[in-house]
Formats: sequence, structure tokens, C-alpha cells
Amino acid sequence: MKYKRILLKLSGESLMGGKQYGIDEKRLGEYAEQIKDAALTGVQIGIVIGGGNIFRGLSGASNGFDRVKGDQMGMLATVINSLALSSALTSIGQKNRVFTAVRMEPVGEFYSKWKAIEAMENGEIAMISCGTGNPFFTTDTGSALRGIEIEADALFKGTRVDGIYTADPEKDPSATKFDDISFDEIYRRGLKVMDLTATTLCKENNLPVVVFDMDTYGNLKKVIGGEPIGTLVHL
Repeated sequence: MKYKRILLKLSGESLMGGKQYGIDEKRLGEYAEQIKDAALTGVQIGIVIGGGNIFRGLSGASNGFDRVKGDQMGMLATVINSLALSSALTSIGQKNRVFTAVRMEPVGEFYSKWKAIEAMENGEIAMISCGTGNPFFTTDTGSALRGIEIEADALFKGTRVDGIYTADPEKDPSATKFDDISFDEIYRRGLKVMDLTATTLCKENNLPVVVFDMDTYGNLKKVIGGEPIGTLVHL
């Protein structure tokens, strides 16, 4: 097996599926089944989910919300998404545990590296919510930080696009895909893979990033097995 432990980053928007807002139960169920299938291969999985399907702090700030309070609202949105995925995983028999970076027992356990690793070593999926627990940091940065902390072999960024392209393939039909790319080239080309803080954290701590299409059923298990779908970002 190529990976022993991974951190899977899912966007909140992807949970909307065909809806304009909130959580699409069909998409949630498909994600849960993909995650369970991947876990059955023996890989340990930590998960960070964004909250953009419910509330995004940055757009809230532009609409008059205090930025810190807006980001805190976004953190709570990630908890809602984590609880939803936790419930979907439990319903199909996959053990999991929800951690929060801000204290809110009994909603979830207060996050620590050691408790998250212990859960994963016991065969549980570690759902790590609230981002970093601080305002002004995105869930991309939260996933990079948690991936490094839990000593993951790679950060898997599940998106609706099948990798990194020279330009946005949804807007530019001539865009070409990278099979692999260095962190330095991402900086040089100004590609929007993750925000700069997250990209720098991964580069400085040598955490490879795999960007792949999570919405195609079965892709998670394939990419964890080392199949060359998606794009690998490395030093």
C-alpha cells in the first residue's frame, strides 16, 4: 500500500451536490461509502471539511460581519458538516470520532494530535473540525496543519476537478493538466491550488499534496492505491 495515513480535505461546497445551499444527502452518502471503502484497505484517515456550503467568513466580512466573528461562524459550519459526515459514516458501520479545535463538548472531543492518532490507529476516521481554531486561517491551512501534526504521508484535496491545470478548465478549454508539479512552480505560475499559507506549510514540512476529483465515485480508493489520477504536488 502506497500510504499508511492520509489527511483528506473536502470542500464544504462539494457537500451541496445539486443543491444551492446546505447538504445534499445523496452526495453525503456517496462520500461516506467512498471513505469506508478506502478505510477497508487499511489506510488511516483524518478528515478536514470546509464550511462554505453554510457560511464563509471572508464573504461574511464583505457583507458587514466582523471578520473574527465571521470566521468563527465559518468554524461552526465545519462542525455541522463534520457531524453530518460522521452520522453518514456511522449509519453504514464505519467507526469515527469528531474532534473540534474549539472546546464544545459534548458536540465533539477537544482536538489533540495524540487523541486523533489514537483514534486512527483504532480504525476510526478522525473528523477534525473548526479549522485551526483561529480566525484569518482557511480550512486549507487547517488541513495542512493537521496533516503535518498527525504525521500523514500526504494531504489529499478532494475537489470537483480531476487535478491541477495551467488555467481553470471550466473557463479555459485549452487548459492542460499537470500529472505532477512542484510547490515552487505553483508559486511561479500563481496557480490557485490552496491559499499561500497552506501551500507554504506543506512545502516547508515536505507534505505532498494530491489534488483529485472526489465527485467521481471510487476515485478516493484509486488515488490512495497509487493510481495516477489527479495531480501530485511535491518539493
